[in-house]
Amino acid sequence: MGEMSASLLIVLLSVCLLQSGIAEGLTLTLGNITLFNVNFKTPTFLGRSIAVDSNLRIEHDEDPNIEEDSHLNTYNLIKKYGYPAENHTVETEDGYILTLHRIARPGATPVLLVHGLLDSSATWVMMGPNKGLGYLLYEQGYDVWMANVRGNTYSRKHVKYSTHHAKFWDFTFHEMGKYDIPSTIDYILNFTAVSQLHYIGHSQGTVVFWIMASEHPEYMDKIILMQGLAPVAYLKHCRSPVVNFLADWHLSLVLKLIGVHEFLPKNEFISMFNRIICDETTITKEICSNVIFLTTGFDKLQLNETMLPVIVGHSPAGAATKQMQHFGQLKRSGSFRQYDYGWLRNHWRYGTIEPPSYHLKNVKAKVALYYGQNDWLAPPEDVEMLHRELPNVVEKYLVKDKEFNHLDFIWGIDARELLWDRMLENMINYENSVI
Repeated sequence: MGEMSASLLIVLLSVCLLQSGIAEGLTLTLGNITLFNVNFKTPTFLGRSIAVDSNLRIEHDEDPNIEEDSHLNTYNLIKKYGYPAENHTVETEDGYILTLHRIARPGATPVLLVHGLLDSSATWVMMGPNKGLGYLLYEQGYDVWMANVRGNTYSRKHVKYSTHHAKFWDFTFHEMGKYDIPSTIDYILNFTAVSQLHYIGHSQGTVVFWIMASEHPEYMDKIILMQGLAPVAYLKHCRSPVVNFLADWHLSLVLKLIGVHEFLPKNEFISMFNRIICDETTITKEICSNVIFLTTGFDKLQLNETMLPVIVGHSPAGAATKQMQHFGQLKRSGSFRQYDYGWLRNHWRYGTIEPPSYHLKNVKAKVALYYGQNDWLAPPEDVEMLHRELPNVVEKYLVKDKEFNHLDFIWGIDARELLWDRMLENMINYENSVI
């Protein structure tokens, strides 16, 4: 039971109701938000009725790449589409072994892409050429490196512990910022023999950058430009029902107490379940897309729903329960600070009753913040709080699409026109300013 998120439980309940045939239609709501609204009328296509079989499937031509890409790892996805793929291994100071993926362009300026919560390096390429930011950056002449933080699909090894040890999962995003990102940056700069790189982070990928700056301010000299997509630090105004549920009900703490140290493990059951629910030919695709939106915000126009099987084939990519608990703490406290162990252990670890706040004034690198009006996880109010704390913000840009949400920054159909081209211009401008 601990292996299922609230969203998966909702979907499971939904599918049971759908297949029971107890009603002609079904609507599920949470508060004043409608998750989905399914009408069980015979579907039509080009004015003609289409029979729906017992598995609720609508027959039409499928793109064979969809099924294949949902199973391929990041390296093989890059290789499949004719790009120069490389695997690299990084060992952190505290013994975690991380996989780093590269679309190699030796001699070019390196750019490091850091994924968000429950995500992996696949997020930058799984939408395919011309649709993935990783490919676009390569085509524009960059040497593209894609990180994988501890605990995700590609970074599940340690010099001493296995994933079956509770000690392996004893981390939050604090350790990612303190160890994973500095080690990854050092590896890239040493490998390429350059002194600086570009940094692009999405969601949690921005959180770990702020923490790196707080804990290791000397790394700011190694950054040409940091670009934050849906930047997160404060969660005071977070509107995501899923995140707020985790915060209010302390679910992650309960899971931790009963020994469930990995949040949403990527096992065969969940993989199969996601593929069934989000297969591009099922009527339940409507349900799947809305459950995803329930976490991030609604913008159906920017999500290519045909790609849902690929998305769920690569995510959730794994996280520690303690990591989720830390996010819940940020929401409850309204502060951007280290993990709260309780007043007694805080005093032992930190020397103070309350956990110390991160030093955002240490983020001396040039920073560009990009945010969306419809982003439930990084709403404009919280981005503004962050903006006021950062000392060197060179751009704060609200995407000119009122429905643009948290995932549109990486998967949006019009992301290039609405955002990515602007990012590329900024990269060129600040490279020239360094020269």
